[in-house]
Amino acid sequence: MLLLQRGYLRGSCHPLESRMPPAVLALTAGAFGIGTTEFIIMGLLLQVAADMHVSVPIAGLLISGYALGVFVGAPVLTLATRRMPRKTVLLALMAIFTLGNAACALAPNYELLMAARVLTSLAHGTFFGVGSVVATGLVAEDKRASAIATMFIGLTVATLLGVPFGAWFGLMLGWRAAFWAVTVIGVIAFAVVAAFVPGHVGNGDKPISLAEELAVLGRPQVLLGLAMTVFGFAGLFVVFTYIQPILTRFTGFSEEAVSPILLVFGAGLAIGNVAGGKLADRGLARALIGTLAALAIVLLGLAAVLSVKIPAIVLILLLGIAAFATVAPLQLRVLEAAGPSGRTLASSLNIAAFNLGNALGAWAGGVTIDRGLDLSALPLVAAGITAIGLVLALWSLQLDRTATAVAACPAE
Repeated sequence: MLLLQRGYLRGSCHPLESRMPPAVLALTAGAFGIGTTEFIIMGLLLQVAADMHVSVPIAGLLISGYALGVFVGAPVLTLATRRMPRKTVLLALMAIFTLGNAACALAPNYELLMAARVLTSLAHGTFFGVGSVVATGLVAEDKRASAIATMFIGLTVATLLGVPFGAWFGLMLGWRAAFWAVTVIGVIAFAVVAAFVPGHVGNGDKPISLAEELAVLGRPQVLLGLAMTVFGFAGLFVVFTYIQPILTRFTGFSEEAVSPILLVFGAGLAIGNVAGGKLADRGLARALIGTLAALAIVLLGLAAVLSVKIPAIVLILLLGIAAFATVAPLQLRVLEAAGPSGRTLASSLNIAAFNLGNALGAWAGGVTIDRGLDLSALPLVAAGITAIGLVLALWSLQLDRTATAVAACPAE
């Protein structure tokens, strides 16, 4: 591992260059656990709503509450732990995650379940923020987006396996059993991170003052990057938050069919995550525009075929591909805009932005349903929100081109 830290990986002929260090794969395991608890509620929405005696939109706020907890917790915990060894931070966050899921399984009412979800969410943003910085520091510069994508494979596997099996657990054994299963995943992920992430990681970094960290908030391109993440990713959650009622109450699938369809969606996430990393490594600007445009187009297509079972499944697969193809480009864009002095905070803020997008999407979907619109309207609302993210990306890249042109002109 020391060879990796000293840059031996960067040699173009080294056989390890084509694969990721074990520490990055350990972070993937942590991401799997965190991703499972974030998304699992979507396959259990009807069961939780019935057991807690609340409406489906109110149950959907458990997703918004989690996302808002990430939005607040990510910058606060990142700043509070900025001088701690990064491995210690990662392990502490996995402990919070594990305890929070146990609290969810034991919650006797909706209010305490919401509180437990918020507690669990505090680990999310900082884990992915610190993890992204660790992952990009262990690989060659031209593999940074792929390293981020590798860590985020944990999220795709969580959706591919964790969420469908969570939905199955909820159907067979009750939704609380699903949260107990995630608690066990947390214990395993803690052990893997403890075993494989080197204890010295990040210890040689130059200490960064609080003022230097916070200065990143004054950079327009960082703020634009965060905004494009919020709106670009929110479109997915307008639909995905309510995927169970959409499939059962509109498309006409049985509750038993939801888990296999979520597997299809998860397969799309896995494909899109890898593709997004490779595209961003080849050309970040093209990857940003291409993936956000593809997501908006797929959402429009889904609106057109949602009432027909087979085409709906095909578009759900494409939705997964398009949605997670945006992740690595959006994360790398913010990291590059932040620069070395603000990358840890900016990385965590962008994870917070993803989750603010989750909350915005879940809220927008709930408002759409509460106003009496058909469930088929959700993909149209989603496409409009994602289009805002695309416009922001075009604006940000135009500012880059303008700045480059000004710098190239000789002073008069």
